[in-house]
Amino acid sequence: MASLVSSPFTLPSSKTDQLSSISQRHLFLHSFLPKKANCHGNSSRSSLRVKCAAIGNGLFTQTTPEVRRIVPDKNNNNQNLPTVKIVYVVLEAQYQSSLSAAVRALNSTNKDASFEVVGYLVEELRDEATYKTFCKDLEDANVFIGSLIFVEELALKVKAAVEKERERLDAVLVFPSMPEVMRLNKLGSFSMSQLGQSKSPFFQLFKKKKTSSAGFADSMLKLVRTLPKVLKYLPSDKAQDARLYILSLQFWLGGSPDNLQNFLKMISGSYVPALKGTKMEYSEPVLYLDTGIWHPLAPCMYDDVKEYLNWYGTRRDADEKLRSPNAPVIGLILQRSHIVTGDDGHYVAVIMELEARGAKVIPIFAGGLDFSGPVERFLIDPISKKPFVNSVVSLTGFALVGGPARQDHPRAVEALSKLDVPYIVALPLVFQTTEEWLNSTLGLHPIQVALQVALPELDGGMEPIVFAGRDPKTGKSHALHKRVEQLCTRAIKWAELKRKSKEEKRLAITVFSFPPDKGNVGTAAYLNVFASIFSVLKDLKYDGYNVEGLPETPEALIEEVIHDKEAQFSSPNLNIAYKMSVREYQKLTPYATALEENWGKPPGNLNADGENLLVYGKQYGNVFIGVQPTFGYEGDPMRLLFSKSASPHHGFAAYYSFVEKIFKADAVLHFGTHGSLEFMPGKQVGMSDVCYPDSLIGNIPNVYYYAANNPSEATIAKRRSYANTISYLTPPAENAGLYKGLKQLSELISSYQSLKDTGRGPQIVSSIISTAKQCNLDKDVALPDEGEELPAKERDLVVGKVYSKIMEIESRLLPCGLHVIGEPPSALEAVATLVNIAALDRPEDGISSLPSILAETVGRNIEEVYRGSDKGILKDVELLRQITEASRGAITSFVEKTTNKKGQVVDVSNKLTSILGFGINEPWIQYLSNTKFYRADREKLRTLFEFLGDCLKLVVADNELGSLKQALEGKYVEPGPGGDPIRNPKVLPTGKNIHALDPQAIPTTAAMQSAKIVVDRLIERQKVDNGGKYPETIALVLWGTDNIKTYGESLAQVLWMIGVRPVADTFGRVNRVESVSLEELGRPRIDVVVNCSGVFRDLFINQMNLLDRAVKMVAELDEPAEQNFVRKHALEQAQSLGIDVREAATRIFSNASGSYSSNINLAVENSSWNDEKQLQDMYLSRKSFAFDCDAPGAGMMEKRKVFEMALSTADATFQNLDSSEISLTDVSHYFDSDPTNLVQNLRKDGKKPSAYIADTTTANAQVRTLAETVRLDARTKLLNPKWYEGMLSTGYEGVREIEKRLTNTVGWSATSGQVDNWVYEEANTTFIQDEEMLKKLMNTNPNSFRKLVQTFLEANGRGYWETSEDNIEKLRQLYSEVEDKIEGIDR
Repeated sequence: MASLVSSPFTLPSSKTDQLSSISQRHLFLHSFLPKKANCHGNSSRSSLRVKCAAIGNGLFTQTTPEVRRIVPDKNNNNQNLPTVKIVYVVLEAQYQSSLSAAVRALNSTNKDASFEVVGYLVEELRDEATYKTFCKDLEDANVFIGSLIFVEELALKVKAAVEKERERLDAVLVFPSMPEVMRLNKLGSFSMSQLGQSKSPFFQLFKKKKTSSAGFADSMLKLVRTLPKVLKYLPSDKAQDARLYILSLQFWLGGSPDNLQNFLKMISGSYVPALKGTKMEYSEPVLYLDTGIWHPLAPCMYDDVKEYLNWYGTRRDADEKLRSPNAPVIGLILQRSHIVTGDDGHYVAVIMELEARGAKVIPIFAGGLDFSGPVERFLIDPISKKPFVNSVVSLTGFALVGGPARQDHPRAVEALSKLDVPYIVALPLVFQTTEEWLNSTLGLHPIQVALQVALPELDGGMEPIVFAGRDPKTGKSHALHKRVEQLCTRAIKWAELKRKSKEEKRLAITVFSFPPDKGNVGTAAYLNVFASIFSVLKDLKYDGYNVEGLPETPEALIEEVIHDKEAQFSSPNLNIAYKMSVREYQKLTPYATALEENWGKPPGNLNADGENLLVYGKQYGNVFIGVQPTFGYEGDPMRLLFSKSASPHHGFAAYYSFVEKIFKADAVLHFGTHGSLEFMPGKQVGMSDVCYPDSLIGNIPNVYYYAANNPSEATIAKRRSYANTISYLTPPAENAGLYKGLKQLSELISSYQSLKDTGRGPQIVSSIISTAKQCNLDKDVALPDEGEELPAKERDLVVGKVYSKIMEIESRLLPCGLHVIGEPPSALEAVATLVNIAALDRPEDGISSLPSILAETVGRNIEEVYRGSDKGILKDVELLRQITEASRGAITSFVEKTTNKKGQVVDVSNKLTSILGFGINEPWIQYLSNTKFYRADREKLRTLFEFLGDCLKLVVADNELGSLKQALEGKYVEPGPGGDPIRNPKVLPTGKNIHALDPQAIPTTAAMQSAKIVVDRLIERQKVDNGGKYPETIALVLWGTDNIKTYGESLAQVLWMIGVRPVADTFGRVNRVESVSLEELGRPRIDVVVNCSGVFRDLFINQMNLLDRAVKMVAELDEPAEQNFVRKHALEQAQSLGIDVREAATRIFSNASGSYSSNINLAVENSSWNDEKQLQDMYLSRKSFAFDCDAPGAGMMEKRKVFEMALSTADATFQNLDSSEISLTDVSHYFDSDPTNLVQNLRKDGKKPSAYIADTTTANAQVRTLAETVRLDARTKLLNPKWYEGMLSTGYEGVREIEKRLTNTVGWSATSGQVDNWVYEEANTTFIQDEEMLKKLMNTNPNSFRKLVQTFLEANGRGYWETSEDNIEKLRQLYSEVEDKIEGIDR
């Protein structure tokens, strides 16, 4: 191997980089070099970590096309022979070795011509220099060949280059690719320029494409088989040319050096003018099976499983283990092109490794892009319909049906469900050489992630393990032995689950404790963890699993896990399940020494007692319930400042070593959203064996319960910790309702409406005003003084505005209580969810929303009513309330009709038909007949309620336990999208293997529409607050989950701010943007600073590329500065930093690759920060890594100066709320990314930027200020009896939920200063002044209660809450009381 330094790119030459290249290679390439003793200390390790990112120009493929150039040898005697020059472009390199061999053979034997050839991988054409060479090569080429060109931006480059030369070239052959490139084909009179229009059968095939590209590929293969025979007898040239095209395709698909040799002879002899008279003899293509079974030791390819198995049974070389009828059987799916071109070394390695581990294999292949047929044909017994295999590994990396082109996921899911075994999709590197992948912090190339990780996930594929690399010289694939071992061991472990009996299976349930505190054991979003575990274990026990000694109640279960029984009284420690000596730890944990750089020698002081490492938890029979250790640096403010994340600590590693090697788990079940394993440092996707998530999970199958509404983080758990993620429902939503003063207000308003024209009107208005002030509504609504005389019209307006505000509070959705796995909501609990599902128009399904149907009945348009109500026009507010009530009533009556006495849904479809039979008796019509909406459109209502009937069935379906059991039995768990059940009811029923979406599919057109509305409202709002001036810069946040749920709305918002629109290609994938003219925009282009969450960066790296290209394109437009703020600022920044405009226009930031969050949330949750400046430093040091579209593979580069300068121009900060379940104070992520106070400190004028939150959770999208949103949140959750009573009813976990909301509120005070004093005051009144409440909190979960008291004291101490001395004294007293109680002094 040549040393790193001799490759064609320069390295920064500073001291640390002068390490010998051998020592570097030792670190990176240890995946497939023999193990040597570590010859140099760990000092080089840290310096290397930083260096990785700097290697190369970021276009990944630093291979050069020159390795694919073969020039005929001039010294041969045949100098006067004509030369044929061939240029080819392919997706993957497997044709390289085969073609090179063919050309060398031709040059050594052929007497008629000499051949010159050069090849390019499509990805290499991103590089300008390479593209120029490509164009130059085409200028004197005779033949151009292209295959599998499916990446739009590159397809257009190929098209542009070849089009220039097409007339001159002797032959252009393009095999399956995007239509734009296919149209370049020409062979004599045969051409495809009319592709998609002509009547010939060939083109009809392309037309059918819509149905399914896989079917298309199959029919094309059939055609390829039969056409040449038919065409042979047709006289015309045209037919002969078409015949040769088809023969070429056969040669190409045949792929062996012989086939390619004959292919080149045929094309040259027939079409190169210099060879016209010579008769070049070529033989017919050697045809291989299109689909079949292949084994490197077998005498031939098999078309029949029985024959293959007979051969397998008689193998002489097989040992005892392999012959045993009990050996696990693994199915492999291979790509035919690798087998026929002889590039199969990596396949052979996997087959050999599996057999060496005692597993039989059935390796099947297919030539087209559809593997579903072969899967059903060769892996399922046709008679018993049972699978021949226990698990399946696809080594192609592609989606099961459709490969890189158009996928047909439903067809794939159907085939895999029949097969019903775990389905693993492993990856060969396609666009990178092995070295590039190892040196990259990103891991896999972004395009490969989109094609080969995101798409197979939609089929239910899991475990994207990179098992093969690519040699830069020959282009051949080679196995990465350590990765192949990991892949094979895991495939066999999944297969074992299918074969082991239930009573012998061992399961490790892992719960999380975050932030670390005993009151937090069993944290998970929306989930009552212990009640759920209890319900799961009862069920497993009933099913035959060994769960010995399980306590009688969930409460007893909590006690056993969180109290150390050995201690004399209630101790501060959890129950210790195992003590691991340092020696044992080092023996079981091969990577232990790598952790010492960050944590010193084991045991360290986390999860340790000074001599041993401690594993916390409790074992019941074959089930172990363990507590996952935490990150470890939450409490250390200096560590939180590091821009990159550190490694896991010894205790964390010991926990997973215990689970795998001492407890010997057959599977681990991570319980709830979410732990820290999948967020440990390492590559983003495509782990190597030095990446911590891969080392920690080892080879245990990982099943993970994940909230259905969080597909983005679930996807990270899938990709980085190889999890089979099973979705659970978030608790049923209810309307927030009104309480205390707010309730009085609504009563006053209704009496005002009936009495407003009598003399009592003014008197009631003044009571409304004083009550509104008591409720602190004067911050949200401009209220006049109490005694002021108001004309009737203004009175209506004041009342209208207050009314609109309290209706907003009343109808806000809250998830009430916590979900328990295996307990679906009852039908009536689902009403609020259905009301919200019914509130959205769904034009693509032809469904109108219920509010719009009702508004039409009284001759209004619902959008107008929303606008009027927002302005506070009394009659509109009243009408909207009536519409809302009627919607709730109609849906409740419908649900009551379809449920039985117990509140369970009976067969909806039957009930519906009987209801629909009699138009008059439809329950919703009956209900509406007594309201003013009795004339509502029957047809529209019927369509809507049929849809709601389906949704109701899905909401109450219960498959969460079922899917878990399927996973534990080694069966296939059906995939399904994650997201918001209200926007996308397809998320239901839960219990599916969650996936995100195809990252190249967003933003959709609908998302772009919604985005325009929000951006226009945002800018309007900011102009009002900013003296009529446009904001010059908006700083905003992009979240992963957000963009999945809304199909890219917030992404589209950024595009619309800077005035560009996305352009989709023929397959509907978005990889390009174009600018919108200033006339059409009608306003200046607004500059943006985009902070992408770490999760967004992992899932949507292609979209970051798109955004960065868009911003840079806008910065380079020749427009006046006052109409293009992006350009204005970029020019200023370029000048002051002395860089070019393109670099100054860097606006897309995130964390360093492999690290997440700004850590402000950790500092706030653990109260480990000194002042706000420290929090701002954390934000700047962790979030200042930029993405650069000119070097997409370089990963994230630190650009702190540009980041600070860009932020210092921000006039507004902005975030989106996209679903009712998660609001500002529910999770710490929102304030963790909020730069409001930071911008104020960076701005030269020290002015605080306006902070806005867009709320698209309902059909009536709103843009509110941050302060308004925090108030709304406090009123509907923290201070709302309905919410906190709901939480307390779940016991132990409920107290923690209340404390979490208060802590997050302090987080907002810290980052934005937008929390009103009364919020803390009211919270204190609610939870501390009320004796009964106080006792309840203290007794239910004393640890969380202590944190609650501490948070109140902290809010006061940091100056966020001013209150009386008495209140503070009482809190201090409580604090010492609860301390004593926890320490067990009063027992």
